[in-house]
Amino acid sequence: MEIKNIESFLEYYERLRERTRRVVVLIPPEHLEWTYRPGKFTLGDLVRHLATIERWLYAENAQGRPPAYPGCGRELADGFEATLAFFDEMHRQSVEIFRQLTPDQLQAKIQTPAGTPITCWKWLRALAEHEIHHRGQIYLYLNMLGIGTPPLFGLTSEEVKEKSVVSK
Repeated sequence: MEIKNIESFLEYYERLRERTRRVVVLIPPEHLEWTYRPGKFTLGDLVRHLATIERWLYAENAQGRPPAYPGCGRELADGFEATLAFFDEMHRQSVEIFRQLTPDQLQAKIQTPAGTPITCWKWLRALAEHEIHHRGQIYLYLNMLGIGTPPLFGLTSEEVKEKSVVSK
């Protein structure tokens, strides 16, 4: 996917974020800081990580600035409601920054945190891939806790199979 204008990217990205948020709101507040193993991201860490990496890494770098990633700990937002509000606010700020990117800026080279030059629109594409990766982790964590999750695009694998024509 090549991003030629920010409006088309934001339309896509907002739908992607809606799907992520639908899963985030399924996290039971009492399990927000649950993880499958000590030292690994908790569910809350994953939500806060998505929020801070979007705002303080991707949005900063897209503007040609260095990252200011503060991590994803509870000091940023503690408790389910605060974490969800933080997630939404960081997204709002990020979209406001992205919305100001011109077609020329989308084509410009920026620096990744590793110092590698990358075209800005490719950096935004990486943002989407990053979010999808961590959304998958949230799905897995919730399933490990026995919490049902919605099918991503309306049908389960079994329902797709049921509606499919088997070729011989």
